Amino acid sequence: MRLLLKFNLILILVFGGGAAAAGYFARSFLQQTAHDQVVQQARLMMGSAGAMRTYTSKQVGPLLQEHQARIDTFLAQTVPAYAATEAFNYMRGDYPEYTYKEATLNPTNLRDRAVDWEADVIQVFRGHPEQKEFSGERDTPAGRELFLAKPIVAVGPCLRCHNTWQEAPPAMVRVYGKDNGFDWKMGDTVGAQIISVPMSVPLGIADRAFRSLMFSLGGIALATLLLLDLAIVTIVIRPVTRLSKAADQISKGDLSVPELAIKGSDEISQLAESFNRMYLSLVKAIRMLEQE
Repeated sequence: MRLLLKFNLILILVFGGGAAAAGYFARSFLQQTAHDQVVQQARLMMGSAGAMRTYTSKQVGPLLQEHQARIDTFLAQTVPAYAATEAFNYMRGDYPEYTYKEATLNPTNLRDRAVDWEADVIQVFRGHPEQKEFSGERDTPAGRELFLAKPIVAVGPCLRCHNTWQEAPPAMVRVYGKDNGFDWKMGDTVGAQIISVPMSVPLGIADRAFRSLMFSLGGIALATLLLLDLAIVTIVIRPVTRLSKAADQISKGDLSVPELAIKGSDEISQLAESFNRMYLSLVKAIRMLEQE
């Protein structure tokens, strides 16, 4: 087996082992990084939904309050939860994987009623009032899902519509009835803002980053292997080949072989220098024998 081929096999094994180890540790790191990235993106979306709630409560609601009373019609656009949900639905045009819900234990609008797992999240906030955020993963028929939640606490503006049905705006009672969404208490955690996204999203991000990393490592390894091959051929293979050819000619009795050129002081140069001394000694010895 040729020397260069042996070197290549050794280098391929070394690079392959290094790439495998790097890939093993990088995959879990990239998955965690992608998970954190998606959670952070969900956190920004949650902040946007919260800002929409505040904007609706402080500006849109008061602006339309007199108009709503004059036409004696309930305008859902004045409800912060409705505004935040509708705004997020528009945002889903760019982020279709993300879903948003203002899950509530006792909502006026039944589309906001919390399902079992959402009720469990709300109970976490009710049991730990100091907790302002909760995230986790859950299994669904469509696969594993990541979620981020923040509590919804009943405050003064909420009780104008959710204290008792007798005190609620009559127009709202006509739309939603008097059986749901009432008897809220000041300071109670009544629901949670929940953003959900399939785990396929962070895993897809991690897989794409992993493939890019491995392709990059493969390209770097190939380029490094070619450069090392060039260096081995120039520094080792060619000088050794010249030395081998000279030794072969001498062994066949050809004493007209020129001395090997010596460049540098490395081990190959020292070997060539030793070969030249041996060659000169051999030539002298043969000539002495010829003279006798």
